[in-house]
Amino acid sequence: MSRNVNYSKMITISDSKLQQRKKRIRTAIFQHWQLYLLLVLPLTWVLIFKYYPMYGLQIAFKDYVMKLGFWGSEWVGLKYFKTFIGSHYFPRLIGNTMLISCYSIVAGFFPPIILAIIINECKSRWFKKSVQLITYAPHFLSTVVIVSILTQVLSLHGFVNSMISAIGLEPVSFLSESRYFKSIYVWSGIWQNVGYSSIIYISALSGINPELYEAAIIDGANIWKRIYYVDLPGILPTAIILLILSTARILDVGFEKVYLMQNPLNMRASDVISTYTYRVGLVDMNYSMSTAIGLFQSSISLVLITVVNKISSKLSDTSLW
Repeated sequence: MSRNVNYSKMITISDSKLQQRKKRIRTAIFQHWQLYLLLVLPLTWVLIFKYYPMYGLQIAFKDYVMKLGFWGSEWVGLKYFKTFIGSHYFPRLIGNTMLISCYSIVAGFFPPIILAIIINECKSRWFKKSVQLITYAPHFLSTVVIVSILTQVLSLHGFVNSMISAIGLEPVSFLSESRYFKSIYVWSGIWQNVGYSSIIYISALSGINPELYEAAIIDGANIWKRIYYVDLPGILPTAIILLILSTARILDVGFEKVYLMQNPLNMRASDVISTYTYRVGLVDMNYSMSTAIGLFQSSISLVLITVVNKISSKLSDTSLW
């Protein structure tokens, strides 16, 4: 009998706590309704453009025919995943995508950090603002404009080949040779985004306690030691989080820039998963195949970010979750 009474009391207490929690939530929403109202538009955007399209992922497992619709098309299971993995394009697509992504991550990791430290240590306000403006500006140029600039500068009669010819060497067709494609793609991307990427590191540096700098100066630390012992440890958690996020995009090189720079002569180095998906889905109109490739790409990215996040939490106590 006492057990039943105690159990009833536990249920009553649990219900009471639940009611109190609901009351607190309603009170918080009522008091700050303006902030919750601001969430409506971005939340609606996420639901419509990020979650609702997941309904269409089922065609990756079906032989999709437009007139039959999602439910009427024949179920084929993992047919298109096996076709993609068994395709003779698969090694080249994975190899190019991984190489470009890893190249971008490694080459693009340090420049924003270095630029942020230089701007942070600069004492002249007008010079600092000028450097920020100049380095931020390329980020806001469209991909089409960036590729147009590259085409003009690196063409056979462009600025670079004019300089090469001036010193007596033969002009180089940079955009038509596969061996130059990855470096041109990566370093032009670093030039375009280094200033904008440094913003988050500048914010992290501004959050470092000034007393640490004062203590370092009192201890006789010069500028290099202050950077090594104060600045770098201060931005390390931010750098780790950004590195984890970049691993999630290791199979997502992007489409626009690669496609615009791509031509039949550099196809061996420029053909990546995103451009192949475009050809299969929109040119060949094989929607099931293109959806299967996209789902494969997203699944691998999810596994990678989970593994890297776990490793980071074990080694540095910094992680996304």
